[in-house]
Amino acid sequence: MSQHFLVSARSRTLSLREIYAAGEEKNYATFCKLRWETTNGEPTCPQCGSLTHYKITTRRRFKCADCSHQYSVTSGTIFSARKLSYTNLLAGLCLFANAVKGVSALQFARDMGINAKSAFVMLHKIREAVAGETKNATLTGEIEIDGMYQGGKIRPANLAANRIDRRLASNQTGKRRVVVALRQRGGRTLPFVATSEAHGVQIAASVVEKNAKMFADEASHWDALHASFDTARINHSVAYSLDGIHTNLVESYFSRLRRMIEGQHHHVSVRHLNQYANEAAWKEDHRELTNGALAHRALGLALNQSRSKYFAGYWHR
Repeated sequence: MSQHFLVSARSRTLSLREIYAAGEEKNYATFCKLRWETTNGEPTCPQCGSLTHYKITTRRRFKCADCSHQYSVTSGTIFSARKLSYTNLLAGLCLFANAVKGVSALQFARDMGINAKSAFVMLHKIREAVAGETKNATLTGEIEIDGMYQGGKIRPANLAANRIDRRLASNQTGKRRVVVALRQRGGRTLPFVATSEAHGVQIAASVVEKNAKMFADEASHWDALHASFDTARINHSVAYSLDGIHTNLVESYFSRLRRMIEGQHHHVSVRHLNQYANEAAWKEDHRELTNGALAHRALGLALNQSRSKYFAGYWHR
């Protein structure tokens, strides 16, 4: 029996030991190479685009010779205004990549030796960066669609006499959400957070090309898909897969997301549910990459995405 890729030596191309053994200078060079790929690591002014610069070696900064703007390798990126060293940032990305079903902020803080609040913000910045990989993406070919409800759980009262019918709308917390996911067979997974699974019909109309074929279960709200797409349905009370008609791939994504929330985070707020959904989708889509490729891919995305509007200065509101 052949060995699974993820447990083989081929999947391990980066380790914390290697990152710290490489030293700050080599890890800084990795940042430069991924930030300025087109110029082979040579700094480019983010303000005017000039390649002519002076090095401020004492602070690892550059001064543009044309517009006098000072910048660093992380200026204007997700990691702008960073305080961690380049070695620690790369180590954090390695931990993020290795945690295939997510890592809690508390565990990340302990592994990195940083404050739990700093760990929370750093992880969310990385999630925001990897989510940018599928921004404005469209799906084509064969697409599976389904939804996973999350949150809004009501704890039953201790005494039976005080318990309420938690199924009634009047007794709901209003915090229950559904992650609607569309997964292209052999392609990407796009998750969206909505208040009802039925909203997936409008979502599909906006991100799926008209010539695509949709696969859904027998839930009545998916009936509207037939008006816009060639749609095949699978009745799960009869079978999970029949003649290639199934939603097993999108269910595989939900399995990862559930284990991420229940096994690692235990609780995810409505405000941040989309962040965790995007992390699970990114890791599901790239599950066959080595951990080194994942970490460098996440770093490249972080260095080529603008400063976070939401998580920069998060704790200062």
